[in-house]
Amino acid sequence: MRQAKTRRGGTRHRPWPLSERPGYLIRRLHQIHVALFQEACGEFEVTPLQYSLLSALAVRETADQTTLAADIALDRTTTTGALKRLAARNLVERAVNKDDRRARLCRLTPAGTALLVKIEGAARRAHRATLGDLSQREQALFIEMMQRIVAGHPSRDSAAALFD
Repeated sequence: MRQAKTRRGGTRHRPWPLSERPGYLIRRLHQIHVALFQEACGEFEVTPLQYSLLSALAVRETADQTTLAADIALDRTTTTGALKRLAARNLVERAVNKDDRRARLCRLTPAGTALLVKIEGAARRAHRATLGDLSQREQALFIEMMQRIVAGHPSRDSAAALFD
């Protein structure tokens, strides 16, 4: 904690500056990335979260909603809502799993695959713009450091995990 002297010789608390707090900087970086993503990809009417879901489905081809939630490190409720919105736009199919009627199996529709192909370049530009103030070496190092932090906290996918 930072402390400063008061006039009478005592000390008083000095708050930790926001500009030095990792959590604040990470949140700001996320806000900046979302804004850059929206600028680059706004015409596609897809959020970064929806882009992540479409990308995960492209890799897996078919997956249940719980698996997709784990893939993108998000809670199932939020993931399900995003998948429902993508299904309403005919970008994703959500079918009842024959083996477990409680589960939904998801896959990209042809329209979803086509959209993913169209958005890829713009999304990559947004990601590059997010790190644009760093040199290529710094970008690689920054990505590596973020990967290490994420890998070091595998059970911390969401705040909900803290209360289970």
